[in-house]
Amino acid sequence: MKVLTANRLKDGEVVYYNHAEGWTPTFAGASIARDTETVETLQKTGAAAAARNEVVDVNLIDVMHDGDDIKPLRLREIIRASGPTTHPQFAR
Repeated sequence: MKVLTANRLKDGEVVYYNHAEGWTPTFAGASIARDTETVETLQKTGAAAAARNEVVDVNLIDVMHDGDDIKPLRLREIIRASGPTTHPQFAR
């Protein structure tokens, strides 16, 4: 399973792609690609958004089920989804 993530060019905010809403700052709101066709659609969507200068650093990240939730697999993405590690008051 994969999720499309990027940084919003306007303010650098970490964002995730949602088919219905577009880019959202919440990981929980991200659309999940469970098959090859959806992964390819997300890749094209991310490339188009980057070409329009909406976002930068577009990536498909691996995610996993954790009970009823979906969580990123890599530490980098866990930190990006939850906020800074040095100032907990800024956590999401």
